[in-house]
Amino acid sequence: MGYSEKIVGKTASAGFQIGVRRTLPVSPERAWAFLTSAEGLRLWIGNVKNLAIEAGETFQSAEGISGELRIVKPRQQLRLRWTKPGWEKTSTLQIRLISSHPEKTTVSFHQENLDHAATREQMKLHWEDVLNVMLQKTEAR
Repeated sequence: MGYSEKIVGKTASAGFQIGVRRTLPVSPERAWAFLTSAEGLRLWIGNVKNLAIEAGETFQSAEGISGELRIVKPRQQLRLRWTKPGWEKTSTLQIRLISSHPEKTTVSFHQENLDHAATREQMKLHWEDVLNVMLQKTEAR
C-alpha cells in the first residue's frame, strides 16, 4: 500500500480551499450593510459601479476581479464565482454572516476551486486583511 501525503487545504473535488472567519462587534444588519456598500465591495471585489446585490448579477472590477453572484440571502450569505486576472480557473467564494447575538456577527470567507497551495496561501492572507479592515471600519462607527 502506497503512502500519500495530505496537502493542507487540498480537497479531492474542489481543488485547494481556504476558510477564514472573525467575529465582529456588530449586528448582522450592519455587517451586511458594510459588505454590500461601495466601501465594502472594494475590499472583496474592487471598484465596481452600480452592482445590484442579486443572484445572476455579473461584475468586473477596475482591478480586474470578475465573477457572478449566484446566491444572495440578505444578512446571511453570498455565494459567487470569483476570478482574479491571470487565473486559469474560476473559484467559488462564499461569504456567510453567522450570529446568535444582536451585536456580534461572525463573518466567514470560504473559497474553493483554487489551483495551487501558493494561491491558497495568498487568498488566506487576503481574506484575513479584509476581515481586519472590516473590524477597523465597523468598530469605528
